Amino acid sequence: MLRSEKYIPLCIFLVGALFFIPFLGSVHLFDWDEINFAESAREMLLTGNYMQVQIDFQPFTEKPPLFFWLQALSMQVFGVGEFAARFPNAITGIIVLLTLYYSGKKLKDTKLGLLWAGAYFGALLPHLYFKSGIIDPVFNFFMFLAIRHLYQSTLDFQGGKFGILHPVLSGIFTGLAILTKGPVGFLVVFLSFAGYWMSQRFRPVARFSQVAGYALSTLLVSALWYGPETIQNGPVFLKEFIIRQIEIFTTNDAGHGQPFYYHFVVLLIGCFPVSIIALSNIFGKRNSFIENSDQFRTWMLSTLAVVLTVFSISTTKIVHYSSMAYYPLSYLAALEIYRWTNQDQGVRKWVIFSGYFIGFMLGFLMILLSFIDRYKDKIIPFIKDPFAVANLNAEVHWSGLEWLLGVFFILGTGISWWWLYKQRIIRGATGLFAVTAITVMLFGLIFVPRIESYTQGANIRFFQSLKGQKVYAGTVWYKSYAPLFYTDKQAEIPPFVYFEELLHKDVGMPVYLSVKNIHKERMEAHPEFELIGEENGFVFYQRSQMPPDIIK
Repeated sequence: MLRSEKYIPLCIFLVGALFFIPFLGSVHLFDWDEINFAESAREMLLTGNYMQVQIDFQPFTEKPPLFFWLQALSMQVFGVGEFAARFPNAITGIIVLLTLYYSGKKLKDTKLGLLWAGAYFGALLPHLYFKSGIIDPVFNFFMFLAIRHLYQSTLDFQGGKFGILHPVLSGIFTGLAILTKGPVGFLVVFLSFAGYWMSQRFRPVARFSQVAGYALSTLLVSALWYGPETIQNGPVFLKEFIIRQIEIFTTNDAGHGQPFYYHFVVLLIGCFPVSIIALSNIFGKRNSFIENSDQFRTWMLSTLAVVLTVFSISTTKIVHYSSMAYYPLSYLAALEIYRWTNQDQGVRKWVIFSGYFIGFMLGFLMILLSFIDRYKDKIIPFIKDPFAVANLNAEVHWSGLEWLLGVFFILGTGISWWWLYKQRIIRGATGLFAVTAITVMLFGLIFVPRIESYTQGANIRFFQSLKGQKVYAGTVWYKSYAPLFYTDKQAEIPPFVYFEELLHKDVGMPVYLSVKNIHKERMEAHPEFELIGEENGFVFYQRSQMPPDIIK
């Protein structure tokens, strides 16, 4: 190892810490997923029940507990709040960058390792998700490690080595993925392996002992929680979990139906600039200059195909469902840049043109967004949704200089693509990754708090005002986890019920409700609820006590 190389992991750690950890708590958690998961972790701390995931102190059968354990541990250290809820993903981000560096270095050399870590770090959504409080960064990391060790296992088999270390490690990480988000963790890993095996024309790729080692370790790790859960509560969790996954796969769940090509567009735009470079690798002619990397490329192509196929077929489509694809896309991009540096093939003109175009459009959208408040009077007449209009009328302070971030992104990515066009490959790639990472960080500081103020700020403030009070708070005719987390609801307060049931239920304490303005007229039919406020599309009501004539 060169003397300078020994400092590379430290530099990666420091860069990751600098970009991922600061300002994690600068904006409220977003409905649904961020607040949902943080609330489950908070309830674990309150009840001391770490074996059963709960929401509103009722069993929550949509997710296993591993990620919530991480959040609960973080909350033990930092206190319950936004920073603690997002901290596990920030640490995961640092570990991911180091893992990709070492993986690329083992596949070929230090340069490929740095390119891979840089590609993941310097893509829009991959970078952003490490600053969030959702499950997927941890879940995807375990699946990637499982696939990485399966690859090494098949490589060992081809070399006449039949040890079970890598199959067992793969099984352990598969089990951890299952403990994080359920059996889909095994499905993605298994289908990725099936795709690779198919590419090998179903020739033997493992011995029975290796298969058994993988299967046994997967089963044992996942059984650490599923076993006690099933023994204690019967197969309720597994039954309801499977039903829920079928609903997500076959129905338009909660309005998240999208066209078949949805995730293709999400990855193209959300993984910019990496996605454009990865496409060049996928569809370009290749010279086999790295034998091991080419085999790993097959694994990554298989994983990418699995993710796109499975989640495109699924009727419910949400942005982060395809986030496992960030690993193969970043690897394919790193591999392509590596080829460019070796002059195996020049940078294609369509890559440069596409990069310029998408970079300009994204920067232009940031510029437009910075002027939305200034020109909202001209925009509002074209909006037919009264709730959206009221959101847009929120009083949000803009300095007037936010548009500079869009200009920075356009100029920064433009200059970087120009360097690539001039075959200054390392300078161009470094520029792209750095500009994107800086833009994501500044976007989180400049734009995200303002977006949050428009979309949910008033609602969050309402529930925060009730924190520490013995009140019965909830939402009517729309779903939100904010009443649980931001009122700091305690276990002795009864679970919230449907509005129709609440009309005839005496909960023994004041009731506070949040309703969207589009349902304000419906609430007028219930005079026992007193209008106490209205802000940015949210209407707030209070019922101090049950009227005697409607108590049953």
